[in-house]
Amino acid sequence: MKEIKAIIKAYDELDRSLARAAIATVVRVEGSSYRRTGARMLVLDNGQWVGGISGGCLEGDALKRARLAINNSHATLITYDTSEDDPHQIGVGLGCNGIIDVLFCPLDFNDPNNPLEVLKSCILSNRETHTLITITAINCDFENVNPGQLIQYKGPESLALFINTDLKKSLEQAVKQQVADKKSDSLSIKTADGKSLAVFIEILPPEIHVVLMGHQYDVYPMCRLLKEIGWKVSIVAELIKINAKITSVADQIIAPSAFPEMQIDEHTAIILMSHDYKTDKLNLPKALQTAAPYIGMLGPKIRSEKIWKELAENGQSITESEMARIYAPLGLDIGAQSPEEIALSLAAGIRAAFSQRDGSFLKYRKLPIHSRS
Repeated sequence: MKEIKAIIKAYDELDRSLARAAIATVVRVEGSSYRRTGARMLVLDNGQWVGGISGGCLEGDALKRARLAINNSHATLITYDTSEDDPHQIGVGLGCNGIIDVLFCPLDFNDPNNPLEVLKSCILSNRETHTLITITAINCDFENVNPGQLIQYKGPESLALFINTDLKKSLEQAVKQQVADKKSDSLSIKTADGKSLAVFIEILPPEIHVVLMGHQYDVYPMCRLLKEIGWKVSIVAELIKINAKITSVADQIIAPSAFPEMQIDEHTAIILMSHDYKTDKLNLPKALQTAAPYIGMLGPKIRSEKIWKELAENGQSITESEMARIYAPLGLDIGAQSPEEIALSLAAGIRAAFSQRDGSFLKYRKLPIHSRS
């Protein structure tokens, strides 16, 4: 999400009377690749670019391909195959060992539905998960649908451009399945009469939102690191108690009394870090009343267990499902000591939880790095 925002910012700042541009999007990955599907790169005709589609091994050729797409005013799908040790293949020798499809699409600034305008409308929305359909190849007749076109799926009416009824139904079924699986993927949609459509179905959730409930000095380095990652950060504390530097970093500062009115969704993590026992004990039941799937408690486990016990004695027992949302102590076991290292441990723990990973060493992982299993 941070990269998409940077691309949109650069796009909005273009002098459209002089510049021309294209967007390169990774739409399929087979095997290993530094970047995954959905990685994007905005390329200008003067050779400048924002974003990236690899670890640097493909950007040089991608620059040439994007400028060619700009000159031809036509989207092009290019396959980079680094799975074989072919000295003539771009990217070989850099350890990728995968097949990557990249779609290069020139941007028409006069088209209100060009790919970046569609992306912008998603980013500006109110923390919704969006489903995007990128047309990568077609083998049938459509009205106003071409390779490179990006469609925001909001229901069957979003596919009104398609003529072939069977293909439209198959595409809708595929989209619904990807939404149910919460998974982005490239698919080939085919009908019995030989019609076909290659698409990249992308599930684009909002950025992770971290709510820091505390005002002590360690909130500042934690806030800086989380913002560098590209997450949204809110701080719940009295403004007069907050380090003045934080006001220029955090997205918002909320008074404790306004916490119940905060927008907290399934992409939100709440961190109790007031360093005051009574305050954290008071805030835990409030956090559990929200939809946040991750609630972290700073401090040793014995401290958290004491809070749980006292809440139970006061008639506020924590259920099994609620306990599954609580991470105490929070973070990953990396031996963190300084506030900055603790922030690193915390951020890694949140990312692991939202990715449904255990946060262990990748050297011990049996499956491919990016496998969801």
